[in-house]
Amino acid sequence: MSSPVEIPFKNVILLDRLSGTPVYLQIARQMINAIQRGLLTKGVKLPGTRSLAETLEVHRKTVVAAYDELDAQGWIEMLPNKGTFVTKKSPVSTASPLEFNANDLVSYPKQTGFAFDQSMLLDRPVSVSKVDLEFTDGLPDVRLAPMDKLAKTYSSVLKRNNNRKYLSYSHVEGNAFFREKLAGYLNNTRGLHVSKENIITTRGIQMGIYLASMLLIKKGDNVVVGNLSYYVANMIFQQAGANILSVPVDDQGISVEAIKRLCETTRIRMLYITPHHHYPTTVTLSAERRVELLNLSVKYGFIILEDDHDYDFHYHSSPVLPLASADSAGMVVYVGSFCKALAPGLRSGYIVAPENLITELGKFRRIIDRQGDLMMEQALGELLDEGEIQRHIKKAQKVYHQRRDQLSGLLTDHLSEFLSFKSPPGGLAIWTEWRKDINLMRVSKACLKHNLHLPQTLLFQTGQLSAMRLGFGNMDTEELSESIHILQKVLESDGS
Repeated sequence: MSSPVEIPFKNVILLDRLSGTPVYLQIARQMINAIQRGLLTKGVKLPGTRSLAETLEVHRKTVVAAYDELDAQGWIEMLPNKGTFVTKKSPVSTASPLEFNANDLVSYPKQTGFAFDQSMLLDRPVSVSKVDLEFTDGLPDVRLAPMDKLAKTYSSVLKRNNNRKYLSYSHVEGNAFFREKLAGYLNNTRGLHVSKENIITTRGIQMGIYLASMLLIKKGDNVVVGNLSYYVANMIFQQAGANILSVPVDDQGISVEAIKRLCETTRIRMLYITPHHHYPTTVTLSAERRVELLNLSVKYGFIILEDDHDYDFHYHSSPVLPLASADSAGMVVYVGSFCKALAPGLRSGYIVAPENLITELGKFRRIIDRQGDLMMEQALGELLDEGEIQRHIKKAQKVYHQRRDQLSGLLTDHLSEFLSFKSPPGGLAIWTEWRKDINLMRVSKACLKHNLHLPQTLLFQTGQLSAMRLGFGNMDTEELSESIHILQKVLESDGS
């Protein structure tokens, strides 16, 4: 056995007195780290408990407890009358001790030691800002979320003994009670004709699109989207191996004629649409085109993936019913959520489809999420059953209607020389088209200096297009007014 190793233990073992981890465990874990990384090699004699205690300025009993822990885990061996040694059985190098580098012991590797494919396809600009004001692409105001009702109901669900079953594994399709009440809600509000067997719950619309894509799309399949379209959906389709084919979108929605011409020459696997308010331009797909799309899907055999992300918000007449409400041939997969009706952080979504597809989707869902949050779904089901979610949406709709009108007025009064727009009939965002000479990225950077964030994902600027999607849902009337005045100030000071 060797003599005690000359290691500066006071620098190797860094103790955090405020940590919730006991000091003896901190010592043991950091010594294990030193052994694993080769700083303490096989057979090396360790300092005595009294000596190490003095070095670390802790009680000797603390070091004794640390050594006992190391011994119990098999990292050291304590030999009577000889001392304490790093066990020769430990899987570390027998070479000379490494040159001391404390950073090696207290840091985690910044990069992997192996190669792997890194996806440029899935790169997405992350918009994190600490400023007070921010336009989103159409998020709701979380301050309006019915948290008191939700908290009361969720607490009640947790306290009931007969709900303990939701703490275990259950239906992969999601909470049966929630799906039953959701089916009734969708039938009443969207003209569907479904039961709980036609529904599988998700963690939001993106998960719904992902599950449908992983099941229904194979490499080389053609997926048709509007030009422009939802960038996250496009990324999912491409990740699944699809070829993206884009067709024009006008003031009546996606071009049915363009889709028809494509079908005559190309095999189409799926059409992705956001018909209630097309993303990002907010136009509504006309009732006539909806019927034509359903007929085309039957004739040419393509799937319609209908993303109804903001159906709950309409401000004039009743909304046009989704394509799924008129689907008699089983060609539509309908995706929705409560993320905008309630709050984005409450990840509650759903897929509606024929039973055989729901069964197969359940197999895919099982391997990434198993079943979702059955307790939360029970609470949401009870809120639906009591009409609380419906009442909240009705109240929120009035607030968002007012905010849409205010933003429309502000844009007209203060920015009409820079942009044009049409006030949308629903949803939580306004599509604005800007003068081609205005650099939107430069405007965004200038606004940030004035406490207003315009995320890159809102900006659409090419040689043919200069546009911006301005979400109004997350800001109250004062915040909207201040934001537009900042935009006006930047534009008038040649921020473009």
